[in-house]
Amino acid sequence: MSTAPALSVRSLRKVYGEIIAVDGLDVEVRARECFGLLGPNGAGKTTTIEICEGLLDHDGGTVELFGGNWEHDADALRQRIGISLQETQLSEKLSVRETLTLFRSFYDHPKTVVDVVALVQLDEKLDARVGALSGGQKQRLAVACALIGDPELLFLDEPTTGLDPQSRRQLWDVIDRFRASGGSIVLTTHYMDEAERLCDQIAIVDHGKVIARGTPRELIESLGAEQVVEFAATGTAPFSMEALAKLDGVRAARIDAGTYALQASELHRAVPAVLAFLAANGAALTELRTHSATLEDVFVSLTGRHLRND
Repeated sequence: MSTAPALSVRSLRKVYGEIIAVDGLDVEVRARECFGLLGPNGAGKTTTIEICEGLLDHDGGTVELFGGNWEHDADALRQRIGISLQETQLSEKLSVRETLTLFRSFYDHPKTVVDVVALVQLDEKLDARVGALSGGQKQRLAVACALIGDPELLFLDEPTTGLDPQSRRQLWDVIDRFRASGGSIVLTTHYMDEAERLCDQIAIVDHGKVIARGTPRELIESLGAEQVVEFAATGTAPFSMEALAKLDGVRAARIDAGTYALQASELHRAVPAVLAFLAANGAALTELRTHSATLEDVFVSLTGRHLRND
C-alpha cells in the first residue's frame, strides 16, 4: 500500500434518479501533491469528494485510497485521512481546546492540540469559545479538526469561501506546510488565484466529467493565447464573433453580458486591430481591459460558462 497513489479514482459514476451527477470521472493524486477539482456549482465536485471520503456510495467505477477501499478497509482509511467540509457545524459552547480534544479522541495516533493550534495560528484562542471566533478563525478551526488525526490525505471542500483576503492567505500557509510535511491534498475551490497558487495538478469538471486536466500552466497554455482583451462599445448592433476572431493577433472571441472577450496571441497587434475594427463600424469604445490568461478563461473557453455560474 505504501507505493500506491494517495487517491485513485477510475470511471466513477453516481446517479440520482435521472440525474447523472458523476459520469465516468478519473482522478489520481500522488504523495505530496495538491490536486484541485474546479468547476461550477452542480458540476459534481462535492459528490465526487464525498464518495472519496466514504460519505456516499457510488454506482459505478472504483475508488482506492493508498491502495485500499471503503468496502474492506474503512476503519484503517479513516485513520489516514482528514476532512474539511463546505460547512462545518461545531458546538459554539465548547472552547477551541475542548473541540480539538474531542476530535483528537477519534484517532489512534493524533497530533497534540498545542501542535495543531500552532499550525493554524489559533494559539491565542485556545481557551476561547467557538461561538466567539471570527469567520476566518472558525474556518481555521475546521481545518485544525481535519489535521488533528495526523492525516496523510486531506480533503478540503471550498475551505476559503467567504473569507477575507488575510484569512485566505493564512489558510494557504497551512496547506503549504501540510504538503511540505509529506501530505497530499484534494482541494475544491471557486477562486482561480487560489488554484493557481496551491495546486500541482488540476482537473476541470463539468456535468460530472473531467473536461481538461494538467498543471495550472499547462491548462492556461492550452488556450494558445497569452492575453485576453475585453471591451465594450455602444452605437452598433452586436458584432460577429467570427469577424472578431479574424482580427490580427486574435485567436478566438466570445461575448458575455455585453462585454466582448478576445483571446489574443499577440497583444500589440490585437489592441490596434480592435480599435480599427470599432472605428470602421462606427462604434464608440466604452471599456477596454487586458489581462493575462487565467484558469477562468480556460474554463469559459471550454464550457461557455464562468466558474461562479450555477
